[in-house]
Amino acid sequence: MRLAVVLWLLVSAPAAAETVYKCQANGQVTYQQAPCATHQAQQVIQLQDAAPSVAPPVAAAPPAREKAPDIPAPLPAPVPLPRLFGCVRATDGKPYTSDNGTPQPYLAPFGVLGAATGPLSANVPAASAPELTRGVDFASATRGHYVWVQDSCRALSAAETCEALRDEAEANQRAIRNAFKSERGPLDAKDARLRGQLQSCR
Repeated sequence: MRLAVVLWLLVSAPAAAETVYKCQANGQVTYQQAPCATHQAQQVIQLQDAAPSVAPPVAAAPPAREKAPDIPAPLPAPVPLPRLFGCVRATDGKPYTSDNGTPQPYLAPFGVLGAATGPLSANVPAASAPELTRGVDFASATRGHYVWVQDSCRALSAAETCEALRDEAEANQRAIRNAFKSERGPLDAKDARLRGQLQSCR
């Protein structure tokens, strides 16, 4: 019985209790946390501190996954600069860029070439090259007031070629933004070609 009481005190005592009093009077023994009454024999028992409770370890939160950096699309391999020519249209003097430095002569209405003096025949260049008149009725051409003309061209420098390619790439990008998905195939292929050529520009 006494052992059971001691065990009960040990279990029920709060973690801060360290002292138990054994009280005895008239053949009866009691155990309590408060000192015994004055008419009781008292024995002080020191109890070992209850082991502090240990909180279960908190699982560490998994490290936040870093967002993979955006990887830009690889640039196309550099290709040599194309050979381009700056040309001037014979009919109206409008400049344009071409990959052909010797454009074919063509017939143009005489009226679009501006004022001319003398008879029409004097403004028609001599057909010294056979290809100028092959398959063309020269008499009908002169009667219809048409004359042979040819655009003039010159080779562009590397800097001028790069500038022309940049202008063409910007125009192609605008076309891509405004195109339907079904129309983008040739435009995307042209964009890849231009970007590859521009890699050779410094």
